[in-house]
Amino acid sequence: MSRASSLRLRPMLPRDPHESGRTASTLELFFDLVFVIAVSITAVQLHHSLSEGHVGAGILSYAMVFFAIWWAWMNFTWFATSFDTDDWLYRVLTIVQMGGVLVLAAGVVPAFQDHDFRLAILAYIVMRLALVAQWLRASRHTPLRRTALTYAGGVVVVQGLWVLFLLVPAQLAIPAFIVFALCELAVPVLAERSATTPWNPHHITERYGLFALILLGESLLASANAVIEAVGEGEHIGELVAISVLALIVTAALWWIYFWAPHHTAITDLRGSITYGYGHIVVFAAAGALSAGIEAEIDYILGHSHLSALGASFAYTVPIAVFVLGIWVLAIRRHGDAWVNTCVPLGAVLVLIDPLLPVPFALTTIIMVGVVAVLVWRRPVGVEAAHAG
Repeated sequence: MSRASSLRLRPMLPRDPHESGRTASTLELFFDLVFVIAVSITAVQLHHSLSEGHVGAGILSYAMVFFAIWWAWMNFTWFATSFDTDDWLYRVLTIVQMGGVLVLAAGVVPAFQDHDFRLAILAYIVMRLALVAQWLRASRHTPLRRTALTYAGGVVVVQGLWVLFLLVPAQLAIPAFIVFALCELAVPVLAERSATTPWNPHHITERYGLFALILLGESLLASANAVIEAVGEGEHIGELVAISVLALIVTAALWWIYFWAPHHTAITDLRGSITYGYGHIVVFAAAGALSAGIEAEIDYILGHSHLSALGASFAYTVPIAVFVLGIWVLAIRRHGDAWVNTCVPLGAVLVLIDPLLPVPFALTTIIMVGVVAVLVWRRPVGVEAAHAG
């Protein structure tokens, strides 16, 4: 271990990517707590938008806000796997990022209701500049100086673009957002070209798994809300209790599907790490949207929704289908045999038939249980049985 300086700071050197027993630190777990808040508020606002019939606007606002949440979390996670020193300055800068997430959470409501992204962008810039400070610190000690400075410079430039986003006319907001988001995604690709930062695959995939659990937890909350509504309602008790039970089963099935394959084998090189890291935005966004879909279905049952029966059903089946297809592509496909690689994507597609039935969640639940049964029957290919789910 490097000796502490007079300021009790450790040199920020790259960590050993083969470090055994590397797990999420208590600071990382603490960091995740603020994302629970941000994700929860974002899902609630998506739920309200769906139930009020503002489907297109709600999905666009959700995509924009969720990108900021995901990208801030992802950048911290990959930096931590490479340079976590856990000294006081590293902790302080991490807490500054946490403060930015909380302010971002406060900006979610105006972003959804008034399309006012000023507070959300301000909070996002605070988070990103705190990360710039981490990269500048890393550049002083690491042999990956050029890579670290490219990260720092790239992030600063893109934050200037987000300031300009506030001046973009409303009709150009979506194209501008897409361009600026692509610029964000390009920074790691450009920075890693000169020299690759080290990552611990077990640590990274554990962190992704923990974030997936946070998002799936929102669906469990929606399941509990169905029971709460049933207790307070004189009507629809049977339907609400059924939704609660079926939502629990489906959420458990998604957990089972996500953790079936050994994820660490997906990030053995730079291309794999970028595919796995970037591809997860689809999985994570779908997991977050599922809770909003369940709540929208509850609103429809209670007569509090502007959605049709078909629309309310698609609100939860589409996120399920996207989640399953996404994790199949990112982690399951390479370890699945013919049975798995047929049943998992087929199951994802078949859940979209659920809206055609009069009983919400019924077919989806049966299909997801069937997919899990196949995964129990078959074992991941190319790994030891100890890794099987």
